[in-house]
Amino acid sequence: MHDPTSLFRFDEHDVYLPIATLEELDQHKRGLSDVARNARQASRFLDEIVVGDIKSGLAIRTRDGQQSKGRLFLQTEAINGDLPSTLASGKTDNQILSVVRFLQEREPQRQVVLVSKDINMRIKARALGLAAEDYFNDKVLEDADLLYTGVRALPKNFWDTHGRDVESWKKEGHTYYRVRGPLVSKLHVNEFVFDESGDKPLYALVKEAAGSIAVLETLRDYTHAKNSVWGITARNREQNFALNLLMSPAVDFVTLLGQAGTGKTLLALAAGLTQVLDEKRYTEIIMTRVTVPLGEDIGFLPGTEEEKMQPWMGALEDNLDVLNASDESGGEWGRAATRDLVRSRIRIKSLNFMRGRTFVNKWLIIDEAQNLTPKQ
Repeated sequence: MHDPTSLFRFDEHDVYLPIATLEELDQHKRGLSDVARNARQASRFLDEIVVGDIKSGLAIRTRDGQQSKGRLFLQTEAINGDLPSTLASGKTDNQILSVVRFLQEREPQRQVVLVSKDINMRIKARALGLAAEDYFNDKVLEDADLLYTGVRALPKNFWDTHGRDVESWKKEGHTYYRVRGPLVSKLHVNEFVFDESGDKPLYALVKEAAGSIAVLETLRDYTHAKNSVWGITARNREQNFALNLLMSPAVDFVTLLGQAGTGKTLLALAAGLTQVLDEKRYTEIIMTRVTVPLGEDIGFLPGTEEEKMQPWMGALEDNLDVLNASDESGGEWGRAATRDLVRSRIRIKSLNFMRGRTFVNKWLIIDEAQNLTPKQ
């Protein structure tokens, strides 16, 4: 009921469903809640899978037609596992624990693990000497070190191993290199690569990567004042990478990850203002964020949708102050634009009302996106 697709998430492991679990699905299938919808969807998946000999296990086919190595087993007999008399036998959780104990005794050569989102049930299972785990498949990584960085440092011998048949050309102010070598298979499109070992460092973006051939495009140097974006210049390598992505019309979706104060919102806002007011690539900026309070909730807020979102947009106001202070070097529109003009091109929206919306030629900024729930 937490994740109806969990049946397809166990890969090579066999899945055993007690009758009590099916009863739980049946009891919670009515209603309009997420739990009811998940219960109904899980029942539909089971209906598609349960065809054939149940006792020998059922093949689990994923939604894309792939077949999992594991098999699905359903409880087909009455089971009375050896549990302490203090645990009521009529309770669903205890019935499931009884099944786990039975399987553990029947299959001593195999590892039997109870997978449940119920914390108390996992605690009871461990107290009874049964292996129990949480269901982690739908959880977002919390360790930022495991996330894809989008940046790769080239080895010092990169040009020795990849520069034998290199091709280069210039186009629209960028230099392109077509390279071949063993590292190419590990590169991803729109991944940044850099080499700072020589006298002239190389900062490039992977434009193409197929087989053993990749095309690298040198970056625009946004650390230089002549390439400033709404008066803002990059202060380090990572900010330069970010601005190259944000200012590229070929890139539709950019995620910026970093500690507080590293300029994520400032760069996104500066790039948006430049492309809305200077380049006219987009018509307006739409900014939103998750409304997660830091401390106690102060209750309902009065006013329109935008007025209700205003207390959450302190970061927007702070960054607008910085950008307005630098409008002298922000180009023709930047010098002439007033704060009112800038604000007239910024719309503040709530995520709660974005379902079904279609944005055409809009620059969308989702601030503090790490607080988004899976459904959002």
